[in-house]
Amino acid sequence: MIDKMLSRVNADARLVHRGRWVNLTFVLGIGNDDYLISIVAGKITAIRRRHLATDTGEFSIRASTKSWAKHWQAVPPRDYHDIFAMLPKQIAKIDGRLEPLMQNLQYFKDVIAKMRTEEGDTNGH
Repeated sequence: MIDKMLSRVNADARLVHRGRWVNLTFVLGIGNDDYLISIVAGKITAIRRRHLATDTGEFSIRASTKSWAKHWQAVPPRDYHDIFAMLPKQIAKIDGRLEPLMQNLQYFKDVIAKMRTEEGDTNGH
């Protein structure tokens, strides 16, 4: 499922342009699995499962598998529609060096939202 993020993000010219100054790796935690997502000039260059605790990114965004499934619905339910709406309810957790996240907040929100099911997609991703 997470592997589709690379093609979906890189196919969106507007999103790549918005992230043209983003050059980093961040961790996306989905349940018990952490993925290192590397970005160069707004394009995702690699997504790989994290195997070592010492292999980190600038920041991490983590939530349960069920929480991401709700966030990635075509129309997410209340409190699951935005990563920052998920924080006060303790649905998601963000930690690490937050400066690059905050400087490019809409870019990262849109990158993560690219995993949403599309209208009529009943098979998920």
